[in-house]
Amino acid sequence: MTQTRPTQERPATRAAVIALTLVLLTGFLLLPLLVVFVEAFAHGFGAVLTALSEPDALAAIRLTLIVAAISVPLNTVCGLAAAWCIGRFEFPGRGLLMTLIELPFSVSPVVSGLVWVLLFGTNGWLGTVADRANVQVLFALPGLVLATVFVTFPFVARTLIPLMREQGSAEEEAAVTLGAKGWRVFWHVTLPNIRWGLLYGVLLCNARAMGEFGAVAVVSGHVRGQTMTMPLQVEALFNDYDWVGAFTIAGLLSLLALITLAVKAVLEWRIGEHGRALI
Repeated sequence: MTQTRPTQERPATRAAVIALTLVLLTGFLLLPLLVVFVEAFAHGFGAVLTALSEPDALAAIRLTLIVAAISVPLNTVCGLAAAWCIGRFEFPGRGLLMTLIELPFSVSPVVSGLVWVLLFGTNGWLGTVADRANVQVLFALPGLVLATVFVTFPFVARTLIPLMREQGSAEEEAAVTLGAKGWRVFWHVTLPNIRWGLLYGVLLCNARAMGEFGAVAVVSGHVRGQTMTMPLQVEALFNDYDWVGAFTIAGLLSLLALITLAVKAVLEWRIGEHGRALI
């Protein structure tokens, strides 16, 4: 009697699972993505260019890039510092710090945005302080950045923590033994070892920052041409029955997502190659 290994499926089972996976991927991922591009170009390439040249669309694209350009470097620095602390040191409260880093994954983005409204609103804890300093947080760029930073904070840290744990600190200790100090150890030993993982985390952080909707929608005020990012602009155009404009912006976001996936695949390959080189 022929026996099958626990880890070896029958050919029919394997074929069925592969076919089911392809059907699900096509129906739930590829088909909707294809519809976005088909609807965007339904009236020709000229209509797409016209939609992209609208002042509100340009303002939404510009604001999205500005928010990402501010929030991603902030999260890169904070995530790198958090990963360094957790991956290299044992201290009381280490588990609590890990939990706090993962908190944005558990909290709804809408709640994340509401937190900033409660803090910087008219009757909020810090609202009066912001008014006295003549700083507008809500319905302005600072509020959008704060909401985006909170939602995207875990990506860099969660990417680097397991990588730094796996690598250990032997090379850094050797550098210190040879006389290297502080920043020199970081720039010449630590950073080269984690550079691909860091780029991977930054890539994921940037993708989420540009595509964030819930938290940004709460603090933006939906002021067209001023506080509307690309996801919010898609919703506004869709509600106005401007199908070409909505699907054009959505297509641009989808194109950025595809580019992100391509770069992500390259980085995963480089991380794998680097990991095998260390063995």
